[in-house]
Amino acid sequence: MTIELHTFDTPNGRKISVALEAMGLPYTVKVVDITKGQQHDPAFLAISPNNKIPAIVDPDGPGGKPITVFESGAILWYLGTKTGQFWPADLARQVPVMEWLMFQMGGFGPAPGQVHHFIALEDEAERRYGLARFDAETRRLYGVMDRRLTGRDWFADELSIADFAVLGWAWRHPRHKVDLADYPQVQRWYQALMAMPAVQRGFAVALR
Repeated sequence: MTIELHTFDTPNGRKISVALEAMGLPYTVKVVDITKGQQHDPAFLAISPNNKIPAIVDPDGPGGKPITVFESGAILWYLGTKTGQFWPADLARQVPVMEWLMFQMGGFGPAPGQVHHFIALEDEAERRYGLARFDAETRRLYGVMDRRLTGRDWFADELSIADFAVLGWAWRHPRHKVDLADYPQVQRWYQALMAMPAVQRGFAVALR
């Protein structure tokens, strides 16, 4: 059955379209235009109580019953568990996947997201401190990722939902003014993912 993806054209939204394409799952897009406040509509709040995109409705959830899932990291975990794809069965191999998924959710998302906010402010006095703080943290996180990817293809032992999670935000590197050439291992990883047909389809699908 077809999954409903309620989303918009953001890094967190793209994580899920890429994952759905990579997993070969049928889905339809329900655009939630956050520029028009549609994330506050009661119908959307019923499936995403924090009024944030993305969220999914899977009519064929556990036990064949419908289920809703919000928060992009939770959606990735759910889809990986449901399909057995990009989510290893072995607990020891799950640990690095979850570590790097949490790394993205807790750091490499919030920090560049703040860069996106402060860099857009026109008042120099308002933007200076916040931009300097979150730009430095964003670059530190890129450094962490670059070290992790040295000598390995993926963040965990194999391509996983953690890579899709990080990719959503690495995709926005021009917006947070980061040159991937400064982080050659991240650049190699990014280019390898973006060359995959499923990833290309996930970024090509209209989310607005």
